[in-house]
Amino acid sequence: MPLALQTFSTVADANAALKAAGTRYLGGGTLVVRAANEGDLSFSTYVRATDPALGRIEISGGKAKIGASITMAQVARHPQLAILAAAARAVGGPAVNNMATVGGNLFAPAPYGDFAVALLALDATVHTGDTAVPIDGFLERRGGGIVTAVSFALPPEKSFRFLKVSRVKPKGISVLSLAAVVEEGADNTITSARIALGCMADRPMRARAAEKALVGRKRTEDGIAPALAVAAQGTSPATDAVASAWYRSEVLPVHLGRLLLG
Repeated sequence: MPLALQTFSTVADANAALKAAGTRYLGGGTLVVRAANEGDLSFSTYVRATDPALGRIEISGGKAKIGASITMAQVARHPQLAILAAAARAVGGPAVNNMATVGGNLFAPAPYGDFAVALLALDATVHTGDTAVPIDGFLERRGGGIVTAVSFALPPEKSFRFLKVSRVKPKGISVLSLAAVVEEGADNTITSARIALGCMADRPMRARAAEKALVGRKRTEDGIAPALAVAAQGTSPATDAVASAWYRSEVLPVHLGRLLLG
């Protein structure tokens, strides 16, 4: 079946076009082009927007705003986004890394979406036109118009960490992906923790029980033990060609421990 491509100069016009039946938004194409190649007949028209705002990175006042069309490769080499370099590079090999976009990764199903896991740990805000919603809520519904940008406060130095676990190094599909922002007080006691998990549900999710268990403790093997014990609470990992649900649940505490102590 032939596919049509409609290009608009504004996000508003592209959003209007997406109201028609059989349309799908085209960003980097790593999701929708693959869907077409695999025989998805639910759409016949790609819609894309060339609005310059989609390709901007703005960093000021301790905050970052990344346009939805920015690619993983662009994030990885941006000097002021070094904290996200590892998460960006984790998204596929060079070909995918140069095409996959920040906005598109928010829609990637498990076991993909590694960059969205990092954004969830950073408590990002997702912008769709004039609307801004917390990433937690956005990932629950994944809708509301074309994503134009994500924004977040830059975390304190050394508080953010990211880990991708895969069987094929370095660019294999994820068994797990984990990200955390852990802040400590003057006495090295953890004052706040935000932990995000990939591949432990149908979308990136928070490890809320583990977060709660970390607060007030020190980042030592004994200190994090209660958090590791409840790390899988509330999760529902899938069994796929990469790993079983049982395996993911079993290795989660091991890798979360490495993330927190690393």
